[in-house]
Amino acid sequence: MPLALFALTIAAYAIGTTEFVIVGLLPTVADDLGITLPLAGLIVSVYALGVTFGAPIITAVTGHVSRKPLLLGLMALFVVGNSAAALSPSYELLLVARVLSAFAHGVFFSVGSTIAADLVPENRRASAIAMMFMGLTVAIVTGVPLGTLIGQTFGWRATFWAVAALGVAAFAGIAWLLPSKLSRAAPAGLTEQVRVLGSGRLLLVFAMTALGYGGTFVTFTYLASILEQVTGFAPSSVSLILVLYGAAIAAGNLVGGRIADKNPVKALIGLFALQAAVLFLFTFTAVSPAWTLVTLAALGFLSFANVPGLQLYVVELAKRYRPGAVDVASALNIAAFNLGIAFGAWVGGLVVASPLGLGATPWVGAILVAVALLLTMWSSALDRQSAAAACQPA
Repeated sequence: MPLALFALTIAAYAIGTTEFVIVGLLPTVADDLGITLPLAGLIVSVYALGVTFGAPIITAVTGHVSRKPLLLGLMALFVVGNSAAALSPSYELLLVARVLSAFAHGVFFSVGSTIAADLVPENRRASAIAMMFMGLTVAIVTGVPLGTLIGQTFGWRATFWAVAALGVAAFAGIAWLLPSKLSRAAPAGLTEQVRVLGSGRLLLVFAMTALGYGGTFVTFTYLASILEQVTGFAPSSVSLILVLYGAAIAAGNLVGGRIADKNPVKALIGLFALQAAVLFLFTFTAVSPAWTLVTLAALGFLSFANVPGLQLYVVELAKRYRPGAVDVASALNIAAFNLGIAFGAWVGGLVVASPLGLGATPWVGAILVAVALLLTMWSSALDRQSAAAACQPA
C-alpha cells in the first residue's frame, strides 16, 4: 500500500477518536462545566447531527475543489474544532466546536474513500478503502480508551488537545505524501440526493439503519456513567472496559460482514433480534460487575455487526430502485447511521432525566432495535413480493 494511504488512515483514526471518546468523558465534562448528564449527552447528538446534515451539503458545495487542498482544509478545520473544544469556557461554545469537527468528519470519509481507491490498482481498491476505515476501527479499540484515560488523569481538555495533535500529524502526512493531482468524480448535487429520498424502499432501509444502529447509543452514550453509578466500577476502570468493548466491536464488524455476504436482510433479522435481547438483558446484568463485562462484550459485538449488512442492503436496493444514484444512496445511509447516533443519545438523555434513570437506558434502547427488527421483516416481505411478481408471466 502507498504511504499516502497511511496518512488517510491516521486522519480516520483521529476522526474516529474524537467522535466516540466523548462517551468515556461525559461524567467528567458534566462535572467540570456544571451541567446535567442529559445536557452532556447532547454533545454526542450535536456532533452526529453535524455529520448527518453538514456532510451532504458541504460535499455538494465543495465538489469542484481539488481533492488535496480540500482534504488539507478539512483537517485544518478538524484541528481548529478540537482546539476550540479544548479551550471552550462554556457548554455552548463546546457544542459549536463539536459541530466544526463534525463538518470535517462527514466530508472526509466521503472524499477519502474515493481517494484511497484511486491510490492503488483497480484490483486492490476494496483493500485500500478497508485500510483507511481500519483507522476508524482501531480508534474505537485504542483511541477511545486511551483518550478516556488521558481525560480522567489530566482533564477532558487534555484529550481534545491530544486529538488536535493527531489532526496536525494527519495534516502533515497528507501535505507531504498525497499526490497533488487526484481524479475528481462528478459531484452529487443536493437535488440528486433529494431524489433518492423519494424512494419508499430506500427510506425504509434508512429507518432500519437509524433505529438499529442508534438503539445501542441510548445506552452507549451514558456507558461511563452506568459503569460508575449502576455497576459500581471505579472511574479508572472505565478506560479498560472500553478496550474490551472496542475489541468486541472490531470482531463484530468483521464477522458481520461475512454473515451478510450471502443474504444481508436475513442476517440483519438475526442480528437485530440478538441485539435487542442483549440490550434488554443488560437492564438486569448492569448491577453485577462480572455479568456486565460479559454482556458488554456481546453488546459490542452485535452493535457494529449490523453495519456491513445495512450498507450492503441499501446498495442492493439502490441498484434496483435508483440505479443512477447508488453512491448517493450509500452516502445517505452513512448519514442515517449518524442520525441514529443523534437520536439514540437524545432519547437516552430523556430517559436519564426522567424518573426511570440510567438503569432504564438498556431496555429503552432494546425497544428501538426491536422496531428496526420489525422494519427489516417488513422489508424482507416486500422483497419476496417483488420477487414473486417478477416471476409472474407478462
